[in-house]
Amino acid sequence: MITKSAWCCRARIVAVVAGCAALLLPCGSALVPLKAAAPQASVAPSNLEILEVRSSFFVIAGPSANIGVQVGDDGVVVVDAGKAADAPALLAAIKSISRRPIRYIIDTGPDTDHVGGNEALSKSGERLFAGGGRNADAAPIVSVEGVLRHVTTLPAGAVPTEVFNWARKSMYLNGEAIEVQSQPAAHTDGDAFVFFRRSDVVVAGDVLDTRQFPVIDIARGGSIQGEIAALNRLVELAVPSVPVVTREAGTIVVPGHGRLCDQYDVVEYRDMVTIIRDRVRDLIKAGRSLAEVKAAQPAKGYVGRYGNSGGAWTADHFIEAVYQSLIKEKV
Repeated sequence: MITKSAWCCRARIVAVVAGCAALLLPCGSALVPLKAAAPQASVAPSNLEILEVRSSFFVIAGPSANIGVQVGDDGVVVVDAGKAADAPALLAAIKSISRRPIRYIIDTGPDTDHVGGNEALSKSGERLFAGGGRNADAAPIVSVEGVLRHVTTLPAGAVPTEVFNWARKSMYLNGEAIEVQSQPAAHTDGDAFVFFRRSDVVVAGDVLDTRQFPVIDIARGGSIQGEIAALNRLVELAVPSVPVVTREAGTIVVPGHGRLCDQYDVVEYRDMVTIIRDRVRDLIKAGRSLAEVKAAQPAKGYVGRYGNSGGAWTADHFIEAVYQSLIKEKV
């Protein structure tokens, strides 16, 4: 089995501006670069890290979400856009990777740390073909239809312009197929995975967050059953490095936040979520109230790693969301 430290080393750091390695790593881990290049002059901020994970695919980590960047002759495809305030830094980082125009921005969900920079990235890009309508000259913003319900406070230029309400939207750019796969009612009702088939990289958004328990946003259509279904789908998409397990190979999974993952990491995360769901469900069937469920500590054994004590999403928040989701769905 590939160790987590070995897996992290597979991504060569091509531009590092000190301060954010922890955003791709769990507590206690270290990302040891195979070869660290000098900071790029065009990346002025002190809070971004660029990782080359494939010859044409990069991940930019910073104070916002993990950003996926595919480059090639057709231009640049960006997955997620970070916060609005971080857009200038993100654009500088993207330009340090490729001088070709941004052709598409793809949103994996509706959270502001994923979509806030949509407008700036879209306006800086160019459509492949001239078109009419809203933002005619800007790069299209792609998302599942559910995202539209949760971005009504964004500027008009940040709202997705190409939305779909079926299982998969596909395109072919830079020599590879790109699949945007809807994951209904998981973290929210607007989640999607973005699968770069030749690169063998899946950008998973906030369905997977290696820093903490997954955020189940009940108010925005999220559910524990949909979260587990999405994680099962992610396990199916990702291929481990077998039979030669000593190679640093296999599908790379980019979570919404935290370090890069392989299929084994996703399986471990999925199993953790499923075990806690089952414990909470058994307590509900036994007639326990929410307070009694929390007192029973159904996340015991996982809080040390995923509890995020003092953060915005703690183990207590997660247990309450699982409880409310199961009650709502009568599972």
